Amino acid sequence: MSIVDVAVYLEGKRVSGPITIPEAAARARATGGFVWAGLLNPSGAEIQELGEVFGLHPLALEDVSLGHQRPKLERYDDTAFVVLRPARYIEADDLVEFGELHVFVGPGFVVSIRLAERPKLAGVREALEGRPEVLKLGPASVLHAIVDRVVDEYEPVMLGIEQALDEIEDELFDGDGSSRELARRIYLLSREVVTFQRATKPLLETLRDPYQLEAVGLHEVELRHSLRDVVDHLIPICDRIDNYRQLLQNVLSVHLSLATQAREEEMAQMTQTSIEQSDSMKKISSWAAIIFAPTLISGIYGMNFANMPELRWGIGYPLTIAVMLGFAGTLYVIFKRKNWL
Repeated sequence: MSIVDVAVYLEGKRVSGPITIPEAAARARATGGFVWAGLLNPSGAEIQELGEVFGLHPLALEDVSLGHQRPKLERYDDTAFVVLRPARYIEADDLVEFGELHVFVGPGFVVSIRLAERPKLAGVREALEGRPEVLKLGPASVLHAIVDRVVDEYEPVMLGIEQALDEIEDELFDGDGSSRELARRIYLLSREVVTFQRATKPLLETLRDPYQLEAVGLHEVELRHSLRDVVDHLIPICDRIDNYRQLLQNVLSVHLSLATQAREEEMAQMTQTSIEQSDSMKKISSWAAIIFAPTLISGIYGMNFANMPELRWGIGYPLTIAVMLGFAGTLYVIFKRKNWL
């Protein structure tokens, strides 16, 4: 079985000795303590064994097997099933990695099932074992500690998102605000923020519901005070996430405006270039036409046929030059008036 750790706790202290989960459950029932079993990516057969040992509801076991659950708290008789979505920010990839943590809390047992490597709960267990006065409050104290750790790990994610937003704003206004790479980064971060919002808001709604808290045994005064502190941390996180989502929408709108403006400027530049090329072609064509007329006349008289009557004219040469100049001058005046030259 993919067991990370399993132990029986009696009066807030860990009972020594390596034991299996069925043995731990039996010992907890016999001594009046509770068992805390932690697992990582259990197989289908292992999940079914957990159901048999602790009497877990088949629908909850199906959720564990399928995974990809939203944060929630469901009650099955005297057992509560809690789904949490831990998160951590990966700065190198500019992404938020989401895990999935399922916790069963019932009379005399806590079962925590991780479907991802994070968050590691060894630190939570160690901290609780160092505070037997809290651990002796029972399985609900373990659930509170796990929820507290998940919420605490949201803060570095918020700082990572803030840093990414600052970088996006700097690139938007000080760099190439219309680049496709920036648009891709804005879109990916928006998607992560939306997913983060889906991980935190349902949890906040659950932690603020007295009936739900009563279902998991969070009725001890000390636990309620501690849980209120968790809620106080979670509320501004949810508010900030809402602000980030709105800010990213505004950033994306600005980016689209800048991209549109850049495309319009590019089109204007292309149009100006096309106009300049057209003007150049007009000038080239005009001069070609002006040169064509004298070239045509000189070409005809350069053929040197014997029977060309104009060859013996005394005024032939000056007349031909005059016609060439007149033809070219006329075309020049026409093209000049059309602003082709």
